[in-house]
Amino acid sequence: MTIWNLGSINADLVYDVPHLPGPGETLAASGMSRGLGGKGANMSVAAARAGGRVAHVGAVGADGQWMVQRLLEYGVDTRFIGEVDAVSGHAIIAVDTSGENLIIIHGGANRAISMDLVGRALAQAEAGDLFVTQNETNAQAEAARMARDLGLRVAYAAAPFDRDEVQAVLPLLDLLVLNEVEAQQLEAATGLAPDALPVADVIVTLGARGCRWYGAEGARDFPAFKVTPVDTTGAGDTFTGYVIAGIDRGLPMPQAIAQAMRAAAIMVTRHGTADVIPDLKDVQEAQF
Repeated sequence: MTIWNLGSINADLVYDVPHLPGPGETLAASGMSRGLGGKGANMSVAAARAGGRVAHVGAVGADGQWMVQRLLEYGVDTRFIGEVDAVSGHAIIAVDTSGENLIIIHGGANRAISMDLVGRALAQAEAGDLFVTQNETNAQAEAARMARDLGLRVAYAAAPFDRDEVQAVLPLLDLLVLNEVEAQQLEAATGLAPDALPVADVIVTLGARGCRWYGAEGARDFPAFKVTPVDTTGAGDTFTGYVIAGIDRGLPMPQAIAQAMRAAAIMVTRHGTADVIPDLKDVQEAQF
């Protein structure tokens, strides 16, 4: 089967800082790097490295062709990434010595994806394929509805959190992934706890405490592996991409989550985003 990802593509500009800056504070960075990122691109790379067949649907500006090429090199189908008359999306990321981060995002081309492009991509999909999206592009609800109408399974990562966008897609979802803060925000917006949402499977990530899956048989906790983090950027996207790839490959949800937990644990021990997401061999051979 194929995973169709309507997702953002960002140039990540990462700065190493002694601590995360406060209001009005100027800091000197001890290092800087540029890499491929964006929640959508990260998930596509993670799903591809987890053994999934992934087609990315998105947009870049004329300055972003290097990112399309990078995705292609990582095994992602890039035929449905359009070039638009806008600057490519990018993120400014500060990472402190403990691995915590602060991120500023400019959407750029990610907010200029046409429904014509989405339609041409999903015209190639088959019933039973998996569609996933996040909140860093436009057209999530329209695309999710189209995917649902075509018989695809629909997954959604509710980040960055936007109450209107999340509520628009909720009735269309088979799988919802969100972190603990986003789960609290969604409950405040809807009055519904994770186990009461109209979604078959809900996964709430809990950072260093692991994650909790709400499925047909109730809630189940998965503890995190004990590692020393150096950079938490992209760990959640890695987790989600691995879960989706596992489901698409027919793994039972507990096995897909366990594999994704291992991938995320490896990810936080590496500096960077899409370029350093572990592959399936790394995950299977990891010693925890």
